Amino acid sequence: MKPGLNKGAEGRLEWTVTPDRTITLGGDPRATVFATPFMIMLMERAGREALRPFLEDGEESVGIDVNVQHLAGAPLGAQVHAVAKATSIEGGKIAFEVAAYEGDKLLGEGTHKRMIVNVGRLVKRLEGESARTDAADNPNPTSVEPPPFKLLKLGLDGAVATVTLDRPDSRNAINRAMTAEIEALVDWLNGRSDSIRVVIVTGAGKAFCGGDDVKELASIGPDEAREISLRQARMFLAFERLPQVLIAAVNGPAMGAGCVFATACDLRVVSRSARFGMPEILLGWPPGYGVAQLGLIVGKSRALDLCLTGRTVSAQTGFEWGLASELVPGNRLLVRARELADQLLALPPKALRETKRIVHLDDPPHAKVAHRLDTEAYVRCFATNDAKEGIQAFSEKRPARFTGK
Repeated sequence: MKPGLNKGAEGRLEWTVTPDRTITLGGDPRATVFATPFMIMLMERAGREALRPFLEDGEESVGIDVNVQHLAGAPLGAQVHAVAKATSIEGGKIAFEVAAYEGDKLLGEGTHKRMIVNVGRLVKRLEGESARTDAADNPNPTSVEPPPFKLLKLGLDGAVATVTLDRPDSRNAINRAMTAEIEALVDWLNGRSDSIRVVIVTGAGKAFCGGDDVKELASIGPDEAREISLRQARMFLAFERLPQVLIAAVNGPAMGAGCVFATACDLRVVSRSARFGMPEILLGWPPGYGVAQLGLIVGKSRALDLCLTGRTVSAQTGFEWGLASELVPGNRLLVRARELADQLLALPPKALRETKRIVHLDDPPHAKVAHRLDTEAYVRCFATNDAKEGIQAFSEKRPARFTGK
């Protein structure tokens, strides 16, 4: 550390309260406020700013202790700032008084301590710990049997796993039981990058996935709808953290949650008879999750088109919009998906995993948390008479008659 750091040295940092830095209280979007963990992070980084001028090349400061109170809320879009003032210096450990504000309003205050570290030595230690963790998590992955599935079919062929959604009589709609099985599948795949490197996902019968099971939704209340929606959102977001490359072989309609399922995969090989859509609005509610990821792929205007109108688009249109990596005849779908899997297997495994990781890390932060607000909007609409009418109309195979109630 360079000389010159004294008690009283200050650091200041200003942020905007963006959606990824908020929490929605009580399920009411009007009560969306600056979240405590991000307020603490703002304070910590103000301390970092105070120390920045005194760091030698190869040095950085890290937080080692924090004790703060959150005293008031700040709304979405507010400008907030934090001030950190050094109170003691003991070698490489520096203590601060910290406070966060919206304008002159005090949001929080407390104490924080940081330590100066050598980045090179830290990196060596982290690399060693990462290698030990990988070995501990995956000592002999080929000996671990997959969990039993009833609504998924799992086929293993070398380093390729083929997963088939297997509810053909319901267009492979995702119900509570299938949600639990996909969650179990994600857990099983995670950490098995040595034995399974590519996963192909397709649907049994004539559909890829028709979305959520509307008949099952008719029997649940808003609280359970919220819980299932959040689980499914986290489940699909977990796809991007899997070490395997996921290929969706879209053999038919991919609607609602099915469209989200396809877009959650890394690549999409699509049959010319496939269709894509986000038809939730026709049932009386907005999508509960996946809108941010859809917008990243097709753009905001086209995402609005799909979600506001509930219309479906052809495989060709989906290809032009970016929903499909490539189009193939139906009898070539799984053959082409396997050919693509074999091409990926010929590439360096570590480079493939790292490439997937960094591409997903480059997504804007709000895309990882937008489902929280999406789900609350979905649940508010799910509790309306219009939603009940939408479900009944779906069951009776007729157009819904919405009243705005």
